[in-house]
Amino acid sequence: MRHDKAAVVIDLARRMAASAEGLTLDDMVREMDVGRRTAERVRDAVLMLFPQAEEVSDPPTKRWRIRGGLSAFEQAPTTEELVELTKAAQGLRATGEPGRAAALEGLERKLKSAMRSTTLNRLAPDLEALVRAETIAVQAGPRPSADEAVLTEIRQTILAGQPLGFIYSRPGAEARRRSVVPCGVMFGRANYLVAADRESGRIQTFRLDRMSAVKADEGVATAPADFDLQVFASQSFGIYQDEIEDVVLRISPEGAAEARAWRWHPTQTIENEADGSVVVRFRASGMRELAWHLFTWGEQVAIVQPQRLKAVMAGELQAAARALDGAQA
Repeated sequence: MRHDKAAVVIDLARRMAASAEGLTLDDMVREMDVGRRTAERVRDAVLMLFPQAEEVSDPPTKRWRIRGGLSAFEQAPTTEELVELTKAAQGLRATGEPGRAAALEGLERKLKSAMRSTTLNRLAPDLEALVRAETIAVQAGPRPSADEAVLTEIRQTILAGQPLGFIYSRPGAEARRRSVVPCGVMFGRANYLVAADRESGRIQTFRLDRMSAVKADEGVATAPADFDLQVFASQSFGIYQDEIEDVVLRISPEGAAEARAWRWHPTQTIENEADGSVVVRFRASGMRELAWHLFTWGEQVAIVQPQRLKAVMAGELQAAARALDGAQA
């Protein structure tokens, strides 16, 4: 068997061993990004090479899994995988997320401790060299906070199907005791709890660093059955959620190449214009965060719509001008 084909077989075996319920043929097609016939051939190769692989009946389909896991040899991580894990932990620690960084560092130690000493000795020099040669540039912005105790309490209430209670404090407003249905957590420039109001069911966001006295409340509370955290997160240009708008931006020919390579939003479309400019369209909320981003494009971007984005941009420009005038006075 050629080396690249062997790698594909090992990869599918790992996926089958990592799935408690097993993979259907459609799962294999999707995860390996291959045709159905290719997926069938790779599956058959796994069944031949791994006697512990089993077929599970799940009408109207079938699943295949490997119970008991794979050997240390078959599961040994590569240098590149360990480097990415180390960099991910370093990035979290550098941006003020020690709890999440510690979780990844613990995973790294577990992986290394499970490896054969000969394999670890072979990888160590390359791993050390690459870790020294690569770093993460920390950009200016809010310093996110994800207190480990707060995250633990949120996760436990989600798993237990309980309401979450906490005191929420915002600048210029009186602190309030809240009791909500936790739906998930969004990590980004600031970290937010996404939750549903227990009475209205309205989805709201709460910054983790403004929450205190976090604990489970009495009762039963589960997220709405039709709620999808990924879909909710994708509605906004950044984190802040408000009215969703149809956004149309025109990027000048000088910035067109960069605009085509830019990930504006999951719903984006990009149209090439005859003069070399491009028109970017997407639907999103968070016009203030979008306005802040558009400052970085300078004269290369023009707002076609919505009007609210133009108004927000004008307001931010006026605020900046007032601050500049005040500094010069």
